[in-house]
Amino acid sequence: MPSSGSRSAARMLLQQQLLQRRWAVNHWHRLAKRPAGNAVAAVTSPLAQQGGLFPSTPPTMKCSLRFWFLSTASLLVFVMSLLFTYSHHSITYLDPSSLNGIHRVKLVPGYAGMQRVGKGGLFMKSCACQQCMEDARASDWFNSHYDSNISPVWTKENMDLPLDVQRWWMMLQPQFKSHNTNEVLSKLFQIVPGENPYSYRDPQKCRRCAVVGNSGNLRGSGYGREIDGHDFIMRMNQAPTVGFEADVGSRTTHHFMYPESAKNLPANVSFVLVPFKTLDLLWIASALSTGQIRFTYAPVKPFLRVDKEKVQIYNPAFFKYIHDRWTEHHGRYPSTGMLVLFFALHVCDEVNVFGFGADSRGDWHHYWENNRYAGEFRKTRVHDADFEAHIIDMLAKTSKIEVYRGN
Repeated sequence: MPSSGSRSAARMLLQQQLLQRRWAVNHWHRLAKRPAGNAVAAVTSPLAQQGGLFPSTPPTMKCSLRFWFLSTASLLVFVMSLLFTYSHHSITYLDPSSLNGIHRVKLVPGYAGMQRVGKGGLFMKSCACQQCMEDARASDWFNSHYDSNISPVWTKENMDLPLDVQRWWMMLQPQFKSHNTNEVLSKLFQIVPGENPYSYRDPQKCRRCAVVGNSGNLRGSGYGREIDGHDFIMRMNQAPTVGFEADVGSRTTHHFMYPESAKNLPANVSFVLVPFKTLDLLWIASALSTGQIRFTYAPVKPFLRVDKEKVQIYNPAFFKYIHDRWTEHHGRYPSTGMLVLFFALHVCDEVNVFGFGADSRGDWHHYWENNRYAGEFRKTRVHDADFEAHIIDMLAKTSKIEVYRGN
C-alpha cells in the first residue's frame, strides 16, 4: 500500500495537470476572440515559456503561413504577366523574311497592314487603301512639297488671309472697285455653309477619287465605268457627260467652276467656286439670291441652280500654296486642272487622273468638240502646260496618282 508521502505527491501532480489543462482551454477561448495579428504572440503561456505545454508556434500554423505567402506571390506574378501581355497587344515586329529594302511590319495580333515602316520609323496608316496619300514612304521630293495643314476650302475658320496671300490673289484679276473681303465672306456664309466637310477622314475606309479633265484623249477611251466606280468624281468647267457616258462616266460629285464658266448642277453635286477676285464672291451670293450681278469681266449667269448646302469656296491660300510649292511660279498661276488635282490630293486617299494632256496625235482639243485651235492657250503662258505635265509625271512616278492616258 502506498505511503502517505507518495499519495500526496501524486495528488499534487494530478492537480498541476488539471490546472494546466484548464489554463489551456481558457487560453484558446480568449485567443479565438483576439485579432489575427496577436494570435502567434498569445500562443504561449508562462508555463510554456518555462518549457511547459506550448514551447513554440504550432507546426500546422507555420505551414499555413508559408502556404498563404506562396499563394499570394504566385497570384501577383500571374496578374502582372497578364497586364504586361495585354499592354503589348498591338506591338509590332519586323518580318525577318524580308532582309533587303523596307521591312514589312506585322501586328500581334490582327489589323494587318495598319502600320508600315517608313524612313522615320513606325507610324499608323491614315486609311484602308493599299497606299495612303500621307504615307511617309513617299519620296523626299513629295514630302518637301506636300503640306496637309493648308485647307483647300475657304471657311468661317480661315477667313482671314495672310497679307502676302491677299496681295497675290487680288492681283490675279485686278478690280477697279475694292471690297472688304471679310465682310463679303461673312454675308456669303449666311447663304452657304462655310464649313470644311473634309476635316475628318475615316482611317477604316479608302476614299478613292477620280479627277476628270476635258482632254480629247478621253474620246473612245471607254473609261466611263472605271470613272463612275470612284467615291468622289471631280470635273471642271463645261465637262458635259450626256452623250459621252461610255468614255467619261455619268456621275459627278464635285464640279469646279469660276463665274465665267458656271452652269446649273444637279442637287447631289457640290459646286466648288474657284474665285479669282472678291467680285466672284459677290457674284455667287447674288446668283443664289437676288441675281443682280450679270457681268464681271465677261457676261455671267445672273442666277445659278445649285444645291446651296453643297457650295464650297476654293481657298486662295491653297491656290497660292500650289503656285509656290508645286508649279513653282511657272506661268502666272496654275490651271484649273492643277487646282482640282491638288484639291483631290489633299482630301482623298487614292487619286486617279483621267483626261489630262494632249491626245495620241498631239492635239489639245476637248473631248466634246473638234477645235483645231484648242491648243492656242499654250502660247499665252498664263499656264505652263509643259511644267504642269512634268509635275503630273513626277506624282505618277512616286505612286501618288495613276494617270489614264486615253487615246
